[in-house]
Amino acid sequence: MNKAAAIVLSLALGTMLALSGCSGKEEAATQEGEGGTGVVTNPPGQLPITNEKTTVKILVRGNSTVEDFATNEFTKWLEQKTNVHIDWEVAPEKSATEKLNLVLSSGDYPDVIMGFGVSPTQMMIYGTQGVFLKLNDMIDKYGVEMKKMFDASPFYKDLITAPDGNIYALPQVNECYHCMYHQRMWIHKPWLDKLGLRMPTTTDEFYEVLKAFKTRDPNGNGKPDEIALSGSVQASSSHLFSPSMIDSFLMNAFVYDHGDKKLYLENGKVTVPYNKPEWKEGLKYLRKLYAEGLIDPQALTQDNDQLKKLGENPDTVILGASSGHNMGSVATLGGKSGRWLTYVAVPPLKGPNGFQNAAYHPYVVGNGQYIITNKAKNPEVAFRLADFLFNSPETTLRWYAGREGVEWKYADKSEIGINGKPAIWKQLTPWGGVQNVNWSQTGPGYRSNDFRLGEVQNPDQPLEVILYNETKQKMEPYQMPMDNVMPPVFFTADQAAELADLEKTILDHVKEMMARFVTGDADIDKTWDSYVKNLDNMNLKRYLDIYQQAYDTKFKKK
Repeated sequence: MNKAAAIVLSLALGTMLALSGCSGKEEAATQEGEGGTGVVTNPPGQLPITNEKTTVKILVRGNSTVEDFATNEFTKWLEQKTNVHIDWEVAPEKSATEKLNLVLSSGDYPDVIMGFGVSPTQMMIYGTQGVFLKLNDMIDKYGVEMKKMFDASPFYKDLITAPDGNIYALPQVNECYHCMYHQRMWIHKPWLDKLGLRMPTTTDEFYEVLKAFKTRDPNGNGKPDEIALSGSVQASSSHLFSPSMIDSFLMNAFVYDHGDKKLYLENGKVTVPYNKPEWKEGLKYLRKLYAEGLIDPQALTQDNDQLKKLGENPDTVILGASSGHNMGSVATLGGKSGRWLTYVAVPPLKGPNGFQNAAYHPYVVGNGQYIITNKAKNPEVAFRLADFLFNSPETTLRWYAGREGVEWKYADKSEIGINGKPAIWKQLTPWGGVQNVNWSQTGPGYRSNDFRLGEVQNPDQPLEVILYNETKQKMEPYQMPMDNVMPPVFFTADQAAELADLEKTILDHVKEMMARFVTGDADIDKTWDSYVKNLDNMNLKRYLDIYQQAYDTKFKKK
């Protein structure tokens, strides 16, 4: 393997997972594809997939909330419905990337690689080598459920198609409405009420609120123990978010700050905010907050668990506000203290120049979730198993929640969904924690916006309703224009290898200098020009050129 491919092989892989399913109506067919053993399958859309019990070997990324994939209730149900037995090999969650790299290097592949979020670059490398099978023909011949998804949202197919026109992996599509606006700020509402303060709408008003939190003893214990604003530097394990960074919400009052890599589009050109004058002004605002003791110093170093400990301080409330995807960033969701219910979302703040933006993440396709290798004995069976997992609502509900009548049921006609429309289904038991009845979002699958918001409103589990309402009322009106959102792109092996070094060098410098600017270790006015020059010297232009080439290859109209 060439050096570029070897470097790409070591790049970190994504996380989220989900499984999908298949159905259709064609003539029964003998197993096709490289390595096919002649297993006879029933027509697409007809179950079981095969009359003769057939085994598919799957390497899956471990999930700490799934006890045992082999004995899991959903696995049993899936095998009973399809007559396809799964021979599992589970890669330990903490060393999953290393395990996958070892397997790919060895040449001893399973039939299917599931749940690793294999990168587009790895797909290109192993796809063009023939290790990962092209799925285009199988989708056309056997992809009943996938075709339904593509009919509903045609751009999903485009997003998973490599620049060479081939599809090498099936995705997990999760149209999580509130997740599309995950760069939020949460504020302790009782403190606003006690101090007679209104919800802030501008950066100046937010400053005044934080100052009051710090100086006016809102928790009433007579001690100066209040932390006005905090956050963390750790990315969430879910969706690859880094929602608790102190800049992730506040900088959007000055310029587009679109998550970890901060890439966005300006008139079709890929750019970044952190070398622009507006970023400098945002840094000055953060510096002002820090200099006056309104930003917790630990926000620049602590992880998510440390942040949550502040929010769940056992003696009294000490945390006024924090960035975060949801209230669980600040306090334990469903915790006995109930403190998570006291934090409400702050609407996007208007900055001094009138800029006001809710960062928008509409590309809800987690690619690389289900890959069929050239060692698959029955590739058609492996594909149709995945296609069946895209079936909704029953298969999706069993995959996500568990058993009908135990963990979930279909909604009564009188029940209302999260979005205020007639509901589709109802959760009967709290979701989450270690269990053995579902796959806990492992593998490919499709959860549409209507499906997710069709869950019955449950006053005992109000999180989804709260997040929907907070997002609908406060975030969506200030949504980042779609033309400015950078979509996911594919890279060649050479591009990815070059990008890996450039990206780490540049982003490490941005994070380091943001911390130094905010804490006052570096003077913003005196050091800004040298900071921008260093970015140039780190070849920021080449970095953006690589992204531009990848974007143009995939999306630019001919």
